[in-house]
Amino acid sequence: MKIKILLVSFCLIMVSCNTKEKITGQKVKDMEITDEQQDYLGITDKAHLSAASKRALNWPKEATNDWYFEYQIQDLKGDLAYEEGVVRRDPSGIIKHDGKYYTWYTKSTGPTQGFVGDIEKVKVFPWDRCDIWYATSKDGITWKEEGVAVKRGEKGSYDDRSVFTVEIMENEGMYYLCYQTVKSPYNKRVKNQVGLAWSTSPNGPWTKSKEPILSPADNGVWIGDDLQDRFSVAKKGDFDSHKVHDPCIIPFKGKFYLYYKGEQMGEQFTFGGRQIRHGVAIADNPKGPYVKSLYNPISNSGHEICVWKYNGGIASLITTDGPERNTVQWSPDGINFEVRGAVKDAPHAIGLNRTADNEKEPTEILRWGLTHEYKNSDYQYIRRFTTINKKQHGSFTEGAK
Repeated sequence: MKIKILLVSFCLIMVSCNTKEKITGQKVKDMEITDEQQDYLGITDKAHLSAASKRALNWPKEATNDWYFEYQIQDLKGDLAYEEGVVRRDPSGIIKHDGKYYTWYTKSTGPTQGFVGDIEKVKVFPWDRCDIWYATSKDGITWKEEGVAVKRGEKGSYDDRSVFTVEIMENEGMYYLCYQTVKSPYNKRVKNQVGLAWSTSPNGPWTKSKEPILSPADNGVWIGDDLQDRFSVAKKGDFDSHKVHDPCIIPFKGKFYLYYKGEQMGEQFTFGGRQIRHGVAIADNPKGPYVKSLYNPISNSGHEICVWKYNGGIASLITTDGPERNTVQWSPDGINFEVRGAVKDAPHAIGLNRTADNEKEPTEILRWGLTHEYKNSDYQYIRRFTTINKKQHGSFTEGAK
């Protein structure tokens, strides 16, 4: 009996010791930490490191405050000022031609009804029943709406329901618009694709691709035939098995890298929020064919694509969703990205100023650009953002480089 009591007591003591060790951190024997590292990270004891301290010791040396910024937003003037009853959203990057800035965007009219009634007559999302329009400006603040650039396709075509979320690329005297497409009938299981249009002038006319240049993976399996149930799946498939969104083409290393957001069938809500990831498809020609990278997905977080060339590689601003949201990342090869900085928040649906000097500093291209904002659930409008590369504590205006 005494032996049993002693054994139980010994076990309790050992459990207590192990529990205490887990709470206070793991003792480190073989990890060398310099005095400078200890001082910089404020570590109490080199021999006892928490999981957080271990992660901090592995932070990349390149993750300096050169990648950190804060931002402000202001209203635009002219035709891009808020207009009741009109949706203007998802501005493209900004280019300059004949002394004027150009941007393209999603435009529609009327409120959002959702998936109710006759789907062929209602507007289910703000980006439903849209065309792509464009506007010009001499100063980036007052804009003139120039008209439609790309219309929805004829009935039965892959883009007959809506064309939206556009991005511009200029290459060797040609202009390319890539954008999302939806084909009727619209339902919650509909698979968005990516279309392309090209022109010798930013004012058009634009020639559209006869077929999409990018489509979702075809390896997920729905459960049942309820077209308004997008969460029931027997197999989720690849990260982009449901939708390919937010396309952006970047000329890089002699090829064309099409970055995009993937939505998976049966998308889940995780500890980082929505289960959104990014991918890339690569082509030898701007018009394709585009081949998805075998290394996809190339991010485990993010929402709208925001990428630019920097220092021989590709930088990416990751926003909104996932465990790495609100980070700025960089890749030497356009595929393998590492976190270089984290920010409090960032503008959404960014239209980058593609006229900026990308190489001046990592976030120079973010000094000003366009974003969209929700006035309410029915109507969104385009606004201007500005940022500073903040170096030290203080008010918003302090610390700019």
